[in-house]
Formats: sequence, C-alpha cells, structure tokens
Amino acid sequence: MKIIILGTSWPYRGGLATFNERLARQFVSEGHEVELWTFRLQYPSFLFPGKTQYTSEPAPKDILIRRELNSCNPFNWIHVGRAVRKAAPDMLICCYWMSFFAPSYSTVSRLAKKNGKTKCIALVHNMIPHEPNILDKLFAPSFVRSQDAFVALSDSVVKDIDRLDKAGKPKIFYPHPIYDHYGERMAKVEACKALGLPEGKKYMLFFGLVRAYKGLDLLLDAFGLVKDKLPDLQLIIAGEFYEEEEKYRSQIASLGLNERVIIRNEFVPDGDLRKYFGASELIVQPYKTATQSGVTQVAFHFEKPMLVTNVGGLGEIVHDHKMGYACEPTSAAIAADILDYYQQDRQSAYTTYLQKEKTKYAWSKMTTAYLNILSQC
Repeated sequence: MKIIILGTSWPYRGGLATFNERLARQFVSEGHEVELWTFRLQYPSFLFPGKTQYTSEPAPKDILIRRELNSCNPFNWIHVGRAVRKAAPDMLICCYWMSFFAPSYSTVSRLAKKNGKTKCIALVHNMIPHEPNILDKLFAPSFVRSQDAFVALSDSVVKDIDRLDKAGKPKIFYPHPIYDHYGERMAKVEACKALGLPEGKKYMLFFGLVRAYKGLDLLLDAFGLVKDKLPDLQLIIAGEFYEEEEKYRSQIASLGLNERVIIRNEFVPDGDLRKYFGASELIVQPYKTATQSGVTQVAFHFEKPMLVTNVGGLGEIVHDHKMGYACEPTSAAIAADILDYYQQDRQSAYTTYLQKEKTKYAWSKMTTAYLNILSQC
C-alpha cells in the first residue's frame, strides 16, 4: 500500500517523533511505500515551553521525511490537503496528541478524502490532553468527525474518543509497542561510570520531561518517607524541566534529600538512554493523570521493573506485583512499593516476568492493527 504518516518527526525531537519514525520503518519493512510528512512549523516559539523543539541528531537515511505542514497557516493546510489528495495514499495516518493540531489535521483529512480512495485513520496518543484547555472542547470534535477510524494506545483513550464520536466509527486499542532501537542494555557498572555516579548505590529513575501531571512532587514526598529505611537509595531525575526547577529543589531541600537526588535538567538524546536505564534498578512513573507512556516501553526494552500509578492505561501494561507495581497516585502508596521492591529484592523475579511479557508489544502487531481496521472502513 501507499501510506502517508502526518505528524512530528525529524528534525523535531521527542518521543512522538521517535514513535512515528519507528512506525514508518515497520511499514517499510513489510513492503509498503511510506512517506512521513512532518511540520514546517510545529509550534510557534512562544508556545513551546522547552529549550528547543529540534534534535541535534542527523536526519534518518532509511525513511522519506518531507517538511510540509504549518500548524498556524490555514492556507498551508489547504495546500497540504490537496497535495495528499493528489498523492492518493491508501491511508493517511494523522498522529494526534493535542487539540492545537486539530484544525490543520481536520482540514488536510477532509481535502485528502475527496479523491475517493484515501482513508484517514488517526493514531491517537491522547484525545484529551493531560493538561486540558478550552481548545479541547472547540477543536477535538471536529478532528474526530474528519477521520474514518481510530487506533488508540490505551483503552482509556478509546473511551475518550467514544464520547466525541457520534457516528460509531471503527476504533481499536493496541498498546504502545516497545522502543527497540536504543541498543543493548548497559551493565550497571559501565552505566554508572559513564554518568559519573558511585557504583555502590541503588538508583531509581524518573525519566522524561518534567511536567506537573507527571507527579514528581509525589515521588519526592515518597522518597522522604523511605529515605531512612533505604540509606543507599538515590533518585535520578533525567529530563528537561517544563516547570520551574526551583520549586522541586526547594522540596528536595525541605525533605533532607539534597545528597540523595541527582538532577540532570536536559533533554536526553537517544544514545544516552541506555546509560540512565542501565544504572537504575527501578523506573518510577508517579503520574497523576495519564493515557500511556513511551517511558514504559523503553523500560520494557531494557527489561527494567517499573513502578507506575494506576491512572489511564499505565495499569493495563504494568502488571502489579509481577513486573513492578501499579499503585494509587499517593506518596504513601508509592513509598510502600519502593520499600517492598528494595527490601524484598524483587528485581530478579520481576525482570524474568518482563522478559516474557515484552514479546506482546511488537511493532508488527501495530501495523497489523492498522490493516485490520482499514478493512472495516
């Protein structure tokens, strides 16, 4: 088939770009003709909370990427929609994660379908963002109406789409596949040396962009509750702060954790992920709200037990007391599971379970989900 994936990719950075590029590679490996159409302008600079939108990595050589869409220019949306209509792909996959992009995606999709051939099948990471705003009520329903079918990465997202979809369009849930391109797992001794960390400590990892909904404050409070019982435990925070870093540093100081928390306030490039995951025994995602998370799938790849809160789709993936923990989003619950993991030495048993479970999350199953739902359109 001929497939166009419309969404973020190189030269933009982040987990969504990584996802789209990996999905494109999978379709290509199965013999399909695939183009990734990304943004000329993704966000206006004043709307972007981070240091930069762009990656320093070189352009991929194995997938075709075209910079086409300007998220803020309606005349460009019409141009891109007509270009897709002319290209006549069998599928246009719109990678949706926030309502800011709904007007551009909706316009492109409606114009593309006028060729009588192209089916628009949305890939929905979040239907309602973690930090909702008025745009969600204004724009999200229009995007849903413009699509022919939906692939969602968690069951909670399917339910969100259902609330907006009055036509009963086809929907399928397939969980986030495993990010499997970060290289081999790094031994702890080697990883600690690469990061300049003492080898004799225990480490838990909070990884990714720091935003309010991700619950770092809950994790810090939980660490304060267990610090005396686990004197060798340290917390690594690796990711760029999209909030004021100082408020977390003040919390760390008030809890007496200054010598126990390592902060790396920076966007971690792909080549460095194996260092942080290699150094850590437990990956902690204390989210207050969630749908799913790419961090979970990186942890699967490196076979690292996880502690997640049972919100959104996280508890669907992380089986409680088998490969890690899915607890309530409270500091007390998080603290109890941290204690259980380290005091009861659960790492070996949970890793063994992870190794069996990870086979469920192949990219080939994601592409099969698309072929199945296309047949229903």
